[in-house]
Amino acid sequence: MTLALVTMSHSPLLDFVDPPAAVKAEVEAAFEAVRSFVKDYDPDLVINIGPDHYNGFFYDVMPPFCIGYEAIAIGDFGTQAGALDVPTAIARDLAEFLMQRDIDMTVSLRMEVDHGAVQPMELIYGDITAKPILPIFVNSVAPPFSPLSRIRRLGEGIGAFVLAELADKKVLVIGSGGLSHDPPVPQIATATPEVRETLLGGGRHLTAVARDARQQRVIDAAKDFAAGINVVKPLAPGWDKELMRILASGDLSPIDAWTPDEMTEVAGNSSHEVRTWIAAYAALGALGAYTVQYSFYRPIPEYIAGFGVTIATLDV
Repeated sequence: MTLALVTMSHSPLLDFVDPPAAVKAEVEAAFEAVRSFVKDYDPDLVINIGPDHYNGFFYDVMPPFCIGYEAIAIGDFGTQAGALDVPTAIARDLAEFLMQRDIDMTVSLRMEVDHGAVQPMELIYGDITAKPILPIFVNSVAPPFSPLSRIRRLGEGIGAFVLAELADKKVLVIGSGGLSHDPPVPQIATATPEVRETLLGGGRHLTAVARDARQQRVIDAAKDFAAGINVVKPLAPGWDKELMRILASGDLSPIDAWTPDEMTEVAGNSSHEVRTWIAAYAALGALGAYTVQYSFYRPIPEYIAGFGVTIATLDV
């Protein structure tokens, strides 16, 4: 048994906008570092901790986190669509393991996931079905948000499960999302009646025309932001780097003091996607001391994101 970690910012804009060539080359080099590491590591199972952007989870029922016993990728922003290879028995065992440890898990027998979950698999493998994958949704866009201490405990529980139940497997945990960013994702508190209905579930299974229109709004916002038209909150490199420093230190407890309101104010409404990173690092730390082997960071306005990539391994 062993566990390794990859955390990656994702962006639906990777194939739709053009940062300067040097920036794009840096991002591709970071992705290539991950591909090389994962190829050598060759995990038996991927635990994928990712958010959703009102594509699979809505305010009709919005859990703080959820394990998929089965999962289907919707294929937004040109990502791969179709069923994931989910080992249902392992997913069920994990849910029961966590609930026995006072973590109230939600489960889905037909989870729908978007680019936030599958983009790392595509970037690493070129195919979302290349490895068995255990998808774990963490709410990162829809207030109210659970305290970060709960996210840390979730991650620790995942790590304990790997240690106790997956002794014969090499496991890769992926945290997908972040860092600081504030894309044009609607907020329930300020939504029009029409948008409110979308957030309550009306946005599920959009027509191709409606999907294209929604995606174009994001692309247009990114182009405006990169051009200096501040349609969204500025990126927060200092906040991003402090988060990455804490995660690399091995002591995640300082993050417990961060409140959702402060995160939103400093780093944007979608900065809560860093919950996937926190859970992933907490899972790795549950098995022992670790070292960050690779780290990349750059604020990229064209992607509306403080963009980060890390690789970490256990010391023993």
